[in-house]
Amino acid sequence: MQKTLMLATSLALTTPSAAQVSPVPDPYAQGRAVVADINRIVTPNGVQETFEATLGGARQVVNVRGADRTNPILLFIHGGPAAVEMPIAWAFQRPWEDHFTVVQWDQRGAGRSFLLNDPAALASTLRPERYRDDAIELIELLQKRYGQRKVIVLGHSWGSIVGMMVAAKRPDLLHAYVGVGQVIDFRENEREGYAWTLARAQAAGNTEAVRELEALRPYPGPGAFDLQKLGTERKWNIRYGGLAAGRDNADFYFRAPRLSPEYTTADRQAWDDGSAFTMKTMFPQLADISFAKLDRIDTPVFMFLGRQDYTTPSPIAAGWLNRLRAPRKKVVWFEHSAHLPFIEEPGRMFEELLTQVRPLSQTKASVGRGH
Repeated sequence: MQKTLMLATSLALTTPSAAQVSPVPDPYAQGRAVVADINRIVTPNGVQETFEATLGGARQVVNVRGADRTNPILLFIHGGPAAVEMPIAWAFQRPWEDHFTVVQWDQRGAGRSFLLNDPAALASTLRPERYRDDAIELIELLQKRYGQRKVIVLGHSWGSIVGMMVAAKRPDLLHAYVGVGQVIDFRENEREGYAWTLARAQAAGNTEAVRELEALRPYPGPGAFDLQKLGTERKWNIRYGGLAAGRDNADFYFRAPRLSPEYTTADRQAWDDGSAFTMKTMFPQLADISFAKLDRIDTPVFMFLGRQDYTTPSPIAAGWLNRLRAPRKKVVWFEHSAHLPFIEEPGRMFEELLTQVRPLSQTKASVGRGH
């Protein structure tokens, strides 16, 4: 992909272009096979499957993994748009699968789902509300397929927009909502992230960064956002650790798909192509997304926030949660993380999901057994 939103923006720095994609055979095939074998679910009541679901008229790929299919379902809604998590999940998700049935979903126009639909026909459907309704359809499918009354939704970055919209519209479907890298007000996120990035560049005496960043002013500016400006801001934001704390790049994260059992070389290229397509179509719609006036959600709400996140600046989400009315709410701070706490502090993320969120679900909640 080229320049895209939040996590997807930085993918352009690490994903090969079509001309660079390695030919078959996949040079990472042996490593992928080792990871697949290590992560294979072998428990008698486990689930490990990938299937296609038609959501809102679009074919989409869903991956489900867990050691006990009666554990609570946790739906991970990935960022981007089109920055899929399925090919990265092997790096952090396996411990979750002992206590949750974890669902990774390549949204419309994203990753493996990009290959299943005609982009020309799909383009007009790429609206935030359509993604919300796709997620609701998927939740209802999962309820029936696995005999569950409710699910836990975890929304990351762009996925936190989709997840928040689901929580606001259909709280009855959820045990809880967990926002990671939560977007509250898109325009305010960009203003605050830009100010932080420029301040870091000035403090470091980086004249090249300061010159490029100051040339963006006013940023993000009125009206629709400019993708080229976004790409420049993200380049330097990543350099100063706004995406991954203590790192000047995100190679460790975006190279992980090379060893994913779920993704081939062609699938990785589809991720890239889907990101470029989706952002070109979606980006003008995102500038004025805001939950600032949303003051009530009728399900428990958690914010898992990286203290050093200036991709989607965490103080905005923390301040919003203070004003929210919900049956239960809590901010959990990840002191050594920026935008990727599930992979920057994976043990801590698992601990918080297990102790804070899982108790809100009914263990082994099965419709068939009357739970």
